[in-house]
Amino acid sequence: MGRYGMWGGVMLAGALATMPAIACAETPRELLLDAVFTTRDKPTALSRIDHVSQATNAILARSSDNEEAAIVQATAAGYRAKLTGNRSGAVAARKRFEMLVAKYPRNPEVHIALGAWHIGVIASFGQFVGRAAVGAQKRIGMESIERAVALGNNRAMFLGLGALLRLELDPSDPRGRQLAEAAGRGSAPTALDRIMQRSAAAVLVPLRKGDRKATQALADRLLPLGQFAGK
Repeated sequence: MGRYGMWGGVMLAGALATMPAIACAETPRELLLDAVFTTRDKPTALSRIDHVSQATNAILARSSDNEEAAIVQATAAGYRAKLTGNRSGAVAARKRFEMLVAKYPRNPEVHIALGAWHIGVIASFGQFVGRAAVGAQKRIGMESIERAVALGNNRAMFLGLGALLRLELDPSDPRGRQLAEAAGRGSAPTALDRIMQRSAAAVLVPLRKGDRKATQALADRLLPLGQFAGK
């Protein structure tokens, strides 16, 4: 059953089964959600991510200050770098997130994106290699997550993502559990909020049982592109 085990596979299947269908995606954001949560093969995911980049490029060509398009475009670039393992792409994505944090300091999405970049790299490669190779820093990652939560107006999207990122790195992290619990009580106005709310509920099951290995594995699988973990 691999490193996730039967239990982890069952919980992941349950979480995915409750995700909204995004097969008829129309907006770049919807297409990106489809690519990173429900698409099952890498070439298709990459193709959809590239379509998102093209669509947001067109929007930004017409309106260079379109905040939504800029954030979705940068996020797509980060996901592409993660999926391909491209070092220069990863560094470029981090710089985009840093630029957006400076430009839109009150937008929680740019802070959670930057935090996810740092913590995701460290979870994959460790602190030393992650920092040496692409500049990933745990302190910046954690601070960015907390900033997103503070600005996020109790939305499950930021609480749930923060929980999964922290638990992916350390399944015994009490702050990770606290955020997962809070996500269940958070507001869920968008599809991603609802996805993260269900994911946080799923990861709380092994967490409450004290199963650190299953908690960490499930957190990894429930994050964006987690369906490709280990492949």
